[in-house]
Amino acid sequence: MQIPLEIAFHKIDKSDAAESEIRSRVEKLEKLYSGLVGCRVRVDQRADKNRTPPVVRIEMSVPGAKDLVVAYEPERLLQKFQNPDLRNAISDAFDAAERQIIEFKRQREGGATADYHDGTNQFLGQVAEMHPEEDHGFLMTKEGGLLYFHRNSLLSGDFDSLKRGDEVHYVEDMGDTGPTAAKVRPVETRES
Repeated sequence: MQIPLEIAFHKIDKSDAAESEIRSRVEKLEKLYSGLVGCRVRVDQRADKNRTPPVVRIEMSVPGAKDLVVAYEPERLLQKFQNPDLRNAISDAFDAAERQIIEFKRQREGGATADYHDGTNQFLGQVAEMHPEEDHGFLMTKEGGLLYFHRNSLLSGDFDSLKRGDEVHYVEDMGDTGPTAAKVRPVETRES
């Protein structure tokens, strides 16, 4: 990067472990997109630290475009994790930053990139709720959070036959109101 990494902690004690994790994740961003000019990371504890998780804001400077920014409100972490902590906040924010930088790189190169495909970003989840009359349901992630998915997100199988507890593969995507499950496929069970 042309501009040195900036890390700031606001209303939260500086943590060597957190700073080390941030530096490691920024190195990964640089590997994903070598044109990254600079990166600023701010870790902020808002309101009551016993009830709200920290927020990690990432600003990535890229040439010829406005900064790419990741900043989620604490509610997102509370939806995704049962008891979110600083490690969860850092991981979640950098996962989103990686998706943004990969999409930016793909757009710059005018198409697909070899560094990224659904197989490496596919997760195993479990159907937690189904609302077929409203054309949607919710998946439980390995972290214990819930992700919304729409009937149209199902790539194979029958939406109406899905039931609570069914295992599915999915790709996490960013929707208008936060993270969603996309490219949902039921796990095929083999009969013996």
